[in-house]
Order: sequence, then structure tokens, then C-alpha cells
Amino acid sequence: MSDVTIDDLTVGVLGGTGPQGRGLALRWAASGLEVVLGSRDSERAEQAATKLNEQLTAVDGAATVRGAGNRDAAATADVVLVSVPFDAHPPTLADLVDALEGKIVVDCVNPLGFDKNGPFVLDLDEGSAAEQAQAILPGSRVIAAFHHVSAVILADLSISDVDTDVLVLGEDRDDVAVVQQLADRIPGMRGLFGGRLRNAGQVEALTANLIAINRRYRTHAGIRITGQGL
Repeated sequence: MSDVTIDDLTVGVLGGTGPQGRGLALRWAASGLEVVLGSRDSERAEQAATKLNEQLTAVDGAATVRGAGNRDAAATADVVLVSVPFDAHPPTLADLVDALEGKIVVDCVNPLGFDKNGPFVLDLDEGSAAEQAQAILPGSRVIAAFHHVSAVILADLSISDVDTDVLVLGEDRDDVAVVQQLADRIPGMRGLFGGRLRNAGQVEALTANLIAINRRYRTHAGIRITGQGL
């Protein structure tokens, strides 16, 4: 896909009725990308898409968001974002192995548990949610990205720039570059190569720290990577 620009792609969002998936769908559609929201309940996806399209009427050049069932969204899209609750992660992907065959699958799921002391990282046999996804989807090209993006900020189009970097992890640099383009498409956001998929666990785990920051400072924290040449 090195010769493919994201202008040519349809982005599918599994879990598109949840806050983060819905927010990313909104921003991508606002930038002119075709987006299809997926959900276990196609009617819920259609209702969510209708609400997003109402927001997008005020945005020049925006594309239309379509709602569908997860299987339809996976089959229709060229690149698919997985943004489902962690407990739905394995069964959702296992049901879509054929529909996701050969596609870039962007996993932004954070495997966290919560108790009275706050969030904590779940111990996964595969090492991370992204590696779990790759094990379930051997015929797909899994990329880990978009773990630290505030759903609240994404949903508010009055915030023109989403001030955060997105670490993009994967095995194939061309696939990573496509997902970096998806990040760069959102004003203020920047996609940076963050290493191979085996390093996704520590990126997913950082979300627990950001939740603690958000609670302590009543903010919606993101991350910025500094250094010469960046």
C-alpha cells in the first residue's frame, strides 16, 4: 500500500458507537475521508452516524459517515480501526477473520482493569491487545495506534487542533506510514513511528498513567515527543 494515499481509502471503525471510535470517525470525516461506523447493532451504528452527520453539516468539505453492522463495516473498508471494549476484543475479531483478511487493522484497545485504586494494566499472554489481535487475525496487518487520544476533545469540533502525538507501531513500514497519514489528517495531531508491534504493551499501559493525570488535574492529557529532527 506504499503507493496508496489515504484520500483513496474508506476507513471502517469497529466499535464506532463508543466515544473514541465515534470521535475519530468524526475527525476523519471532517477531513474529507469516507468513514463507515461498525457496531454489533447496525441500527445503533446508523443512529450514531446520523448524529455525526448533523455535526458535519457545518464543516466545509466533510464526507458522509455511514452506519453498518461490524461485518459490513469490515468488508467495506480498506483500513479498519478496532475501538471496542477490551472484553469484546477477542470475540469481535474472531468473528471477522475472513472480512479482515489482507487489510490493515489499526488496534487502539487498551487492556485495562479498574478497582478502588484506579486503572491497572491487564496481563495478557500475547503481551498486548495489538499482539492478541495479530494472533487472532494472522491474515491481517495489525498496527497499534491512537491509544492516547481524548474522546472528549475529538468530539468537540470547536477545538480545531487536537494537540497530541500518536505512536504508531507495526512490522511493515508502508503500513505504518498509512496509519501515520491517518493521524496527520487530524489538525494538530502527528503520527510517529513507535517501534515494532512487540512494544505495543508499554504504549497501551501508558493510558493508565494518563487517566491518573486526567483525574488529578481535571484535563484531557495527550503526549508530545520532543527531540531534534522530529
